[in-house]
Amino acid sequence: MASGPGIDLDITTKRFDGVPVPLLENLHIAVAPSSVVALVGPSGVGKSTILRLLAGIDRDFVGTITIDGTPAHEAATPGFVFQDPRLLPWLSAVGNIMAADPAVTEGAAQAALARVGLADASLLFPHQLSGGMQRRVALARAFSVNARLLLLDEPFVSLDRTLVTEIQQLFTRLIVETQSTVVFVSHLSDDAARLADRAILLDGYPARVLADIALPVPPAERDDRTLANYRAELDQVSGLPGSKYG
Repeated sequence: MASGPGIDLDITTKRFDGVPVPLLENLHIAVAPSSVVALVGPSGVGKSTILRLLAGIDRDFVGTITIDGTPAHEAATPGFVFQDPRLLPWLSAVGNIMAADPAVTEGAAQAALARVGLADASLLFPHQLSGGMQRRVALARAFSVNARLLLLDEPFVSLDRTLVTEIQQLFTRLIVETQSTVVFVSHLSDDAARLADRAILLDGYPARVLADIALPVPPAERDDRTLANYRAELDQVSGLPGSKYG
């Protein structure tokens, strides 16, 4: 089974016009192949910007970003999961997956939907799908575009906790199957405690790495006690339990 790529991000400066202080400065993050890394921090710290840099969408920075040694903007397009499903309302579930990448055939799109439990919903349109089903389609689309590298931007916001648990369990199963490299951002320590094998806590302006914490128990094997210990460790390091780190 192919593994996900390694990532090396070395940002000297990332700033926006009209803002005197850089958003990111002297920030280095290395991601091991087939690892799941959570970037945890408050809103505005630069988490989503880092994802856009990794995806090669934003090239306006000083520094280097490589995916398996290839500059990010020249590497294969990553699978991207956004804060909302972003499904095209005029296309069916299978059509939405095919629209994301011309190389995805109808058969491959159907198979992707089957993997997320939506084999019977391929011809339904977004308005015919529940919120949870729409999130599953978004996951299937990301895996279809590039199962080796996945970038997730606050993928569990605005969902009730029952649905969050369902989607997180599905996500964990798919990652075990594909051995993907994953970078996801969240403002909640709970997301990192449940899904990541490494949590990088960001804070400040320019953003700095407040802590880099290994979470060695595989996500599929974490019981309630392990999850509680991981959440407590993350909150203790951040010094802000229940606040901007959740």
